[in-house]
Amino acid sequence: MNLNHALDKEYENKSLKELLDAPIEAFQGVSPRQAELLKEAFKISTIGQMANLRFFKWARAIAILAEKEE
Repeated sequence: MNLNHALDKEYENKSLKELLDAPIEAFQGVSPRQAELLKEAFKISTIGQMANLRFFKWARAIAILAEKEE
C-alpha cells in the first residue's frame, strides 16, 4: 500500500504495524505543536491511539452512515 502522500518521508517505508506506534506528527501536515495539542486534549501520542480514540471512531461511523441516509 502506498501511503507516501499521507506520511512524512521518514515513515513512508514503515509497515502498517510499525505505523501504529509512530507519532501523530508522522502524518504529513501535522506539526509537532498540533500533535502536542492532541496529546494534551485527548491523551494520545501515536497513530494507533488516535485510531482507537472513541471520538474519532464515532465521527467516522457518522460520516459513513450519513452517506446512506435518505
